[in-house]
Amino acid sequence: MSPVRAEDSERSIKQSMIRGALGRCPACGQGRLFQGYLKVNASCAHCGEELHHQRADDGPAYLTILLVSHLGAPLLLAIYMMYRPSAMSMLIGFGLGAVVLSLLLLPRIKGGFIGFQWARRMHGFGHETPALGTSIP
Repeated sequence: MSPVRAEDSERSIKQSMIRGALGRCPACGQGRLFQGYLKVNASCAHCGEELHHQRADDGPAYLTILLVSHLGAPLLLAIYMMYRPSAMSMLIGFGLGAVVLSLLLLPRIKGGFIGFQWARRMHGFGHETPALGTSIP
């Protein structure tokens, strides 16, 4: 029976997604995940975990649009039915609200995606990719 290696241990999905959503390294929770607004650091400055493997792509943007529209549509209808504001005030208010909410949610959702990928060892987070024609033991 082979000993259990540290890299083979179970990774907490919830904890790593929360760390990522807070903009921290999903491995240690100390280093910064992002260089800027959405640019991911190549590696964690605190623990050295490589973060360049992440493949969040369009997932965070899609989920952000889904959340903002599903929060905004019922609110828009409720505000209209209660107060009957002008069309221009609705356009300006809800347009700005959607933009601000999207800008606030997008980095948090992307961090959560990266944390999930790290916890599940997806896209190179964890084991080395086997050479063509070999199998993982």
